[in-house]
Amino acid sequence: MGVKFRMAGGLGGDYFDFISLPDGCQFVMIGDVTGHGLHASVVMSLLYGFIYRASINRCDPLRVAGDVNAFLENFAKRSWELDHYFSTTLFCGMINPRTLEMHYVNAGHVPPMVRRGLEVLELSATAAPLGFFENPDISGGHFQFSRGDRLFLYTDGVVETFNGTGEFFGTGAVKDILLRDGSDHLTFLDHLFVDLDNFSGGGPITDDRTAIVIDLHG
Repeated sequence: MGVKFRMAGGLGGDYFDFISLPDGCQFVMIGDVTGHGLHASVVMSLLYGFIYRASINRCDPLRVAGDVNAFLENFAKRSWELDHYFSTTLFCGMINPRTLEMHYVNAGHVPPMVRRGLEVLELSATAAPLGFFENPDISGGHFQFSRGDRLFLYTDGVVETFNGTGEFFGTGAVKDILLRDGSDHLTFLDHLFVDLDNFSGGGPITDDRTAIVIDLHG
């Protein structure tokens, strides 16, 4: 597994982790709290700790997503006087390395991609972003990996990197890189971030960029 992260400023709203569980399964999460600055960063820190504990105790993406929504609802009720309301996108998945199965929830997050041979598959949203509704409809998904698949997780700061004319880097460019670059995960991430810098002309980063690569060897 490889991870590369670059903040837009001194305080970020992206969060991620990869947790090895006692039964050998792997829990992966990535998300993006709305907003920027100190308040979003504080909520992100609290939320990350909450998700970490929830994933260890429950080990079920559906229940974790429900718990996160309840956390944000309670946070909003406690801070209503300050008019601080936050939501988050969240992708969390439980990967069984023996069967190469993954059960996941994608709550409004940009679709993770799976490179398989000469095609790229997307894991679309199964729920809305969390924190907007008291009792949201949260569904889960299932994906069967094949040996040699590459799972790519990222935040919108990657695909929404823009150039001097206002064009976005876009998911199409990411898919092209996934298909043409077969280097190891860390080298791949270095190449991706160089491409992002070249595309933007080296201008300032306006949103956090997070990218994770997981190679499924079976």
